[in-house]
Amino acid sequence: MSFNLTSALTIYRNELLRFLRTVFGSLISPVLTTCLYFIVFGAAIGGRMDQVGGVDYGAFIVPGLLLLTMLSESTSNASFGIYMPRFTGSIYELLSAPVGVAETLVGFVGAAVTKSLILALIILTTATFFVDYQIAHPVFAFFYILLVASAFSLLGFILGLWADGFEKLQMVPLLILTPLTFLGGTFYSIDMLAEPWRTVALFNPIVYLVSGLRWTFYGQADVDIATATGLTVGFLILCVAVITVIFHTGWRLRE
Repeated sequence: MSFNLTSALTIYRNELLRFLRTVFGSLISPVLTTCLYFIVFGAAIGGRMDQVGGVDYGAFIVPGLLLLTMLSESTSNASFGIYMPRFTGSIYELLSAPVGVAETLVGFVGAAVTKSLILALIILTTATFFVDYQIAHPVFAFFYILLVASAFSLLGFILGLWADGFEKLQMVPLLILTPLTFLGGTFYSIDMLAEPWRTVALFNPIVYLVSGLRWTFYGQADVDIATATGLTVGFLILCVAVITVIFHTGWRLRE
């Protein structure tokens, strides 16, 4: 079956319209939360701390705060996007239509990625009111943010297929991703940790995401950028493979 662009764009447009209908929870709320982080950690605490790796503390935490919001929102947006058709029963119309896995992913995941990129742009713009930061590699930063948003939107899509209730949709973002992000170097460099905690931190996958994004901003990171990018690409490929198997087997799609 050839790629049905019209179907993909229809799903994509509908998901963006849903985003606009819930703009307060989808956009304004995360931005306000991020502003509070900048006020507390960037302005209040950052003014009393030394530089970290030659970067002012307020600017140092910008990549981590960006990822803290993006990981949660990318996952939640994609999971709600595919869960609602299952919840309302409209998933059967999608399954009976001439729409393949590729079109479905482009529509649902593409919309979630677009929302995340809009949110990232607004957060970075908001950060300029609180701290003075620079992006050393802006092009690579954009593609890295796009890569991370795509990977975790795919994860959210899987969660939306797996969940059998609204509680489970929030389980992974709130109970797993958020704690791992806080412990993944969002507010500090893992080089500041004493052993064995420095080594233990390397088992946290979010460390590599934060380090990769921080490198695009300041040209330095706790983990090699090639390693961080490679692991993120590998995670994205794994998610695509899992989704492909789900659609081919029908698991959770017809329940």
